[in-house]
Amino acid sequence: MQKIWGIFLALAILSSCAEKPKKDTKAVAQIAIEKPIEKKYGFDIEKFKIVRDTIKNGDSFGKLMLENHVDYPKIVKIAEEFKDTFDVKRIKVGKPYVILKSKDTLEKAQVFIYENDRVNYTVVDLRDSVRAYKSKKEVSYVQREVGGVIESSLSQSLDTLGVDYAVTINLSEIYAWTVDFFKLEKGDKFKIIYKERYINDTIYAGSEPIEAAYFEHKGVPIYAFPYTTDSLKQILDYYDDEAKNLRSTFLRAPIKFGSYRLSSRYNLRRRIAYYGYKVRPHRGTDYAAPVGTPIIATADGTVTESTRRGGNGKYVKIRHNGTYSTQYLHMKKQKVKKGEFVRQGDVIGWVGMTGNTGGPHVCYRFWKNGAQVDPLREKLPTAEPIADSLKIKYLDHIAPIKTQLDCIQYKVFEKEEDNLLTLNE
Repeated sequence: MQKIWGIFLALAILSSCAEKPKKDTKAVAQIAIEKPIEKKYGFDIEKFKIVRDTIKNGDSFGKLMLENHVDYPKIVKIAEEFKDTFDVKRIKVGKPYVILKSKDTLEKAQVFIYENDRVNYTVVDLRDSVRAYKSKKEVSYVQREVGGVIESSLSQSLDTLGVDYAVTINLSEIYAWTVDFFKLEKGDKFKIIYKERYINDTIYAGSEPIEAAYFEHKGVPIYAFPYTTDSLKQILDYYDDEAKNLRSTFLRAPIKFGSYRLSSRYNLRRRIAYYGYKVRPHRGTDYAAPVGTPIIATADGTVTESTRRGGNGKYVKIRHNGTYSTQYLHMKKQKVKKGEFVRQGDVIGWVGMTGNTGGPHVCYRFWKNGAQVDPLREKLPTAEPIADSLKIKYLDHIAPIKTQLDCIQYKVFEKEEDNLLTLNE
């Protein structure tokens, strides 16, 4: 009987995922129209001679303007009167800029455009009375659906599918409390819905936060949907398909995903050749990372120690409540002092090699009721689920998004043929 119901369920999903019929397209008679005025940065660029370049070593705003025949008093006026909009002392080597010059024989600079980043730019209009203002390029948003199967690692799988690494970090942070990304298995699956930003519909300009996700680890499915439960405080968390909060009281690691590797686990029977293979218990979990990598608090709490002692080197210890405390060893430098209250994710120090250590790492120690335990084996308390008063509204909100996720097909990278294969569920 269960098999029959399974078949009906699969047919229902396939039916809901069927492609919508395409509208008929008819040939439209071409009508001669005038060539539209081409504008960039808000200017009719055909009226100017355009110079595109990047700030180089030795360049300054004044130097660039003098080379392009701008009067010195105007340069001084820009530097003194428009500092809040465009600080000429803070232009950076490597940043692109555009100069719109007159088309006469003098070729005098009329407009200077400094690109702060891919989207934002600052305009210094040198014509008539000088003015400076900030603006943005026109950005379009394209929703993208991605589904894949883990072959070796999450980052490699997403990179194979052409997904921005920022999305990988975003996904790892959403599931940071529920999935150990160092223990993924071949065959684990994921689906993601997010938006990509494009300038002029062609130039990629980054990604937006994930709108919905699905991760299947060891056969256990975990949905993730962003939802704001407090509109005044704008508190946004990710919840599963049963309105349970994916966030735990504790992060699984004291360093952000992608910045470290798990080099040594909690092991009470560890034997080391240097000590004649005698049992020397290791009550911490080591995360190797380059010197200077930020170390973050895994939960809210109060700093009870920030000092240096023996083999621990420089370290910070945090009391989270009457049950839990954490400690972070071998720091290069601490950022917090005893008595400070820290929030989950706050930087409390940086990876170093102080104390007894053979390489740069942070030894993360975890106390429960006064005894050191393995944090990777602890069933850590989760955050509050969505209140019953909001649950029905939340479930109605995610219903169409969940259907969209369920309809995404998985892609698998086949090395032999060097292409992507689509897998049905």
